This record gives sequence, C-alpha cells and structure tokens, in this order.
Amino acid sequence: MWTRRDFAISLAAAQQASAEPLYFDLHIDTPSRMVSEGLHLGESQPYHCVDIPKMRQGGLNAGFFAVFAPARNITPVEAVKQALKITDLIVEEIKRYPKDLFLATTSQDVLRAKKENKIGILLGVEGGHMIDSSLEVLRQLYRLGARYLGLTHSGNTPWVGAAEYPDGPKGLNDFGKQVVREMNRLGMMVDTSHASDQTFYDAIETSSTPILNTHAACRSIANYPRNLTDDMLKSLAKNGGVLGVAYFSGMLDDAHRARFPELAAIGRQRAEVVKQFKEDHKRLSEELWELNLAEVKLIGQPPISKLVDHIEHAASVAGIDHVGLGSDYDSIGLKLPKDLEHIGKTPNLVAALKGRGFSSIDIGKVMGGNAIRVLRKAEEKAR
Repeated sequence: MWTRRDFAISLAAAQQASAEPLYFDLHIDTPSRMVSEGLHLGESQPYHCVDIPKMRQGGLNAGFFAVFAPARNITPVEAVKQALKITDLIVEEIKRYPKDLFLATTSQDVLRAKKENKIGILLGVEGGHMIDSSLEVLRQLYRLGARYLGLTHSGNTPWVGAAEYPDGPKGLNDFGKQVVREMNRLGMMVDTSHASDQTFYDAIETSSTPILNTHAACRSIANYPRNLTDDMLKSLAKNGGVLGVAYFSGMLDDAHRARFPELAAIGRQRAEVVKQFKEDHKRLSEELWELNLAEVKLIGQPPISKLVDHIEHAASVAGIDHVGLGSDYDSIGLKLPKDLEHIGKTPNLVAALKGRGFSSIDIGKVMGGNAIRVLRKAEEKAR
C-alpha cells in the first residue's frame, strides 16, 4: 500500500534528481530502423545513430524510444497492430542486453538507471492514430509501458489536427479532450509534437498536468510549421511543460532547409534502394548510409551553434526549467548539426552549451532534469 512516507521519500529523490547531471532524451526513433533494417542495439556500425556503445559514449542515462506507425496509407487497425509489433520488438531487444538496458516506466527507474550504470529505455507512442479512437487501446498501451502519447503525427485523426495538414480538425474535439483527461488519470504524458497550433493550446487548456513537445524547435528562429512560437513557449511555461529541442537541421536553419530541393535526386535513389534491398538488411543500411553521406556532401550541415541558438531562445522565452532535448536520432539521416552525427557525440553539445555561458546547473536541467520533473508530475497526478 502506498503511504504518505513513501510519497515523501519518492518526491525528495525526484526533486534531488533535477539538480543531478542526467542525460534523458525525449525522442529516439531507432525502433523503426530496427524493424526496417534489422538493426541490433549491441552492434555498433557507422550507419547507426543510436546503439549501446554510442549511448555509453554519449553518457545517455535514459531515453524514450518511439513506437511509430505511419499516420497515412494504413488503416487504424493496422496502426494498432504496428504499435504492438514495435512495442514487442523494443521489449525483446531490451531483454537481449540485460547488462546494459532495462525497460523503464517511472521517474524512479530513470534514477535507478543512473545509479546502476544502465540505460533505461522508455516507450513513447508517436501518434494518436495508433489507439484507433479507443480509450481501451490507450489503456493497454499504458499497461505495456508507454509513458507518453503524441496526439498526432504526419496526418490527421478524427479527433486531433496535425501541424502540416490543415484540412483536418482545427484542434482537439470532445473525444480528443477525453483522451487527454484519460492520459492524466493514467499518468501518461501528453506530447504535442506534430500537432497543430490549436491542438497545442487545446491540450494545455485540457491537461491537468504539464505537457511535452518532445521534438521541435523555435519558430522565431526557423519558420518551420511544427516549431513553437514565442507565445506557445510562454504558454508551455505556464503549464509547467517542456520542449524537447530537436536536432533535425530543417527545423533549426531556414537557409539550410531551403536547399532540401537539391536532394530530390538522392531521395529518388533512396526509394529505389529501399525497394531493391528490402530483404537484405545489412546491404540496405550500407546503401542508405552512402546516400546520407552524399546529401551532406551536397548541402553540408548546420553548425552545432544553430541548435544552441534554439535552446538559448527557448530558455530566454519560456525559462530554463522548460527546455529539454528530443534528438529524433535515426529518423532524419544525417540532417543533423555538424559534430552531432550520432548520440555518442553528445559531449560536443555539452561543450557548446558551456561555451555559450550556460551554468552546470542549467545544463543539467536541459540534459534531463526538466524531463524527469514532468514525468514525476504525471505520476503524482495519477496517484
């Protein structure tokens, strides 16, 4: 039975964690590549952004691995089945490497990962289409370990509008608000990545706990539709939530994104490679890696300072307590800042933040302290 003393001990430990150096990434997309390319986390190859050796090199303590299915071109039932398939894949992969990994579901697990020198893998469901408009499915995903749900992805559902698809709902309808309230009851965090601006505001108004935007950046610096405006950043701060600043170069630098049309021919080659080597996972990874290198050779990469610009701006507008990291590794190829090509290079980001004048305490908040606070708040509400 949960006692008042247990709660006090848990709260004290979690509060202490916000001041500890802790690296907690809010969004890692490696599971999709585990499906399509047969990658294993214990095997380090140059074409992996995230594997156990690189996570160790980068100092990762915990990270949300994305449970993802496309929001378009498949039926809702197929999306639910894909969510279950990827959840199972992640759990089985964790079991393959018990000395390094474990399935984490609580803020205490994140602290335990650091204490035991392991990496806590948490599950984040990237898109509300994967519940097929069913609270029962939502609850089952929570029971399987999912600790946040992205309300939408690149496509609309019947109950929520997406940022890049204005033909759908403007925001959350009544059922969408019911989903948010049920997530609050369960202790599941609300993620507004990929959601429309109106959905973002509706989620903040509806949620009784702080929300996340696990992987985006600042629209006043780079005019990308999924990035947050300054008003959204201020609203996020009032809510107590956290923006996980993404590493995707198209979100960070307008001038760099303007060169993406130059990559069209390489994009067509990528589609052919995926079709040609679908059954040969190693060859597929190698061929895709060569195309990623070709993209870098053609249009380059933004400097790491561009990412720091977004972190600094979010901290100045929302406050340092509302900024985290959501790398989006392994879904964006090498469209990444220079010197952050994989998770093992994370010390370069820490050095860049120090060079910009961030204190050690503030760096600790950005690297993971703020993220664990939001997870803890969701747990407290559920209790």
